Amino acid sequence: MAEWWNSLDALNKFFYGGAGFFTLIFVWQFVGMLIGMSGGEIDADGHVDVDGDMDMHADDIHSAAESTVAFHIFSVRAILAFFTMFTWAGALYMDTGSTTSRSIVLSFAWGFAGWTVVAVLLHWLRKLAESGTRRLRTCLGQTGTVYLDIPAGGQGEVRVAVSGVVSMIKARAVAGTAIKAGSPVTVTRLMGVNSVQVRPADDDDGSTNEPQK
Repeated sequence: MAEWWNSLDALNKFFYGGAGFFTLIFVWQFVGMLIGMSGGEIDADGHVDVDGDMDMHADDIHSAAESTVAFHIFSVRAILAFFTMFTWAGALYMDTGSTTSRSIVLSFAWGFAGWTVVAVLLHWLRKLAESGTRRLRTCLGQTGTVYLDIPAGGQGEVRVAVSGVVSMIKARAVAGTAIKAGSPVTVTRLMGVNSVQVRPADDDDGSTNEPQK
């Protein structure tokens, strides 16, 4: 390994070093994003967690997706994709004996191709998240049943009709109160792509009693 590394010229070492560095960051960022979305969250590089305690209505979620996800995450991961493809292409083309100028030109082409693919993929994923939010809005005001206990200040699951189909949705209780499984509840607010806020269905006044932030 050491002998192979020492045989490389300075530019090829730069390409391989950059390839390893950007690949690690790109994979970490992309896996983190996919895990966040599969869990019903929108994860803006670890800074925004819509599925947590943030108080967001459907319009707020849409706005956050437009401004934060579409701009911040979109550009960061697209740039990472560019540099990952650019450095790998440069290293491999130089290994095959291509001239420095040809390797750099082809590396830029691969970099822009990677940027485009990731940009389109992230745009598609964002549209899926927005579609899920609009669909979830149909359960607002609906009465459902707690499926998994909602602990005090924590999150459980409820069974409620979404677009006419009974679905399992993550849920938190108004004011962080605990609600046992089997209890009837009413959906009062959207908290994320796959998360809602509920109150006991027998709470006739409909008050959320949510603490001020």
